[in-house]
Amino acid sequence: MDIDLSPKLPKQLYGGAGGSYHAWCPNDLPMLKQGNIGAGKLFLNKNGLALPRYSDSAKVAYVLQGNGVAGIVLPEKEENVLAIKTGDAIALPFGVVTWWYNKEDTELQVLFLGDTKTAHKPGSFTDFFLTGSNGIFTGFSMEFVCRAWDVDESTAKALVGNQTDNGIIKVDAGAKMPEPNKDHRTGMALNCLDAPLDVDIMGGGRVVVLNTKNLPLVGEVGLGADLVRLDGNAMCSPGFSCDSALQVTYIVRGSGRAQIVGVDGKRVLETTVKAGNLFIVPRFFVVSKISDNDGLEWFSIISTPNPIFTHMAGRTSVWKALSPEVLQASFNVTPEVEKTFRSKRMNSEIFFAPSN
Repeated sequence: MDIDLSPKLPKQLYGGAGGSYHAWCPNDLPMLKQGNIGAGKLFLNKNGLALPRYSDSAKVAYVLQGNGVAGIVLPEKEENVLAIKTGDAIALPFGVVTWWYNKEDTELQVLFLGDTKTAHKPGSFTDFFLTGSNGIFTGFSMEFVCRAWDVDESTAKALVGNQTDNGIIKVDAGAKMPEPNKDHRTGMALNCLDAPLDVDIMGGGRVVVLNTKNLPLVGEVGLGADLVRLDGNAMCSPGFSCDSALQVTYIVRGSGRAQIVGVDGKRVLETTVKAGNLFIVPRFFVVSKISDNDGLEWFSIISTPNPIFTHMAGRTSVWKALSPEVLQASFNVTPEVEKTFRSKRMNSEIFFAPSN
């Protein structure tokens, strides 16, 4: 597979006093276009407001840092106003209108990963803004605006033309903004740092999987996700998605080494990964990571709402399921070597703590 799989950082697309929006470009990371995956990051300063918009792609949002407020309007539904915090994952189906606000001193950072198979540009999100200098109604004539909103021309001009910024603004410090409703979080968001662990291995790592059971909206989005926290110098078992799913990984914090092996046993990527990197594992390719001293944390989406993985090492690996005779012949080793191989990793699953 002759394609660049190396991790990449995003580039800023727009911004101002309220914050900025960055995205990964398919020209820099070709797997985005090939896999029909989009990725972006929103940064909001204090009193920063990301103006209401909808997208041409279904997404999963993950709060990387800070506390804030998100407004979400599902088609033909009332607005949900959610308090959001670090570790929150939010599924955003097609047709959803969202806005994001930060009233805290700490910068709010939100990661967006999604499916672009219906997007205008494969591998990129296109947002359609309701207001601002590039808002939808700036393109309509005043006659259409007046008739649509049933207002006079002076009111229509004010509504369409007064907001001269685009995408992100900074509201006045004393401005009143909507207060979150704690009931609105139910079924809309899941905090991956507080959720029950799907895997917890002492000295190895922990996993929380986002699926249709704990966040039903991911079924509408068509994506699954997980948050993986690998302890210092631990290893994540080599494995692959056995249901033809792409795995898109964003490194949240820490650093480590990653290797991907593809067709004909060829290593297609060997690299150091660190916070802020995004990389994509092609379908059926096998990936493994080893963290540095301070550990490694990543958030991934998988292009199916209920992903299934096959692991190549550990107690649940495919090797343990194969018969001894087949393994012995396949490896061309003696029965003693096969027994030694089979006896290893009998108590380890997915993550391997560093050896003493």
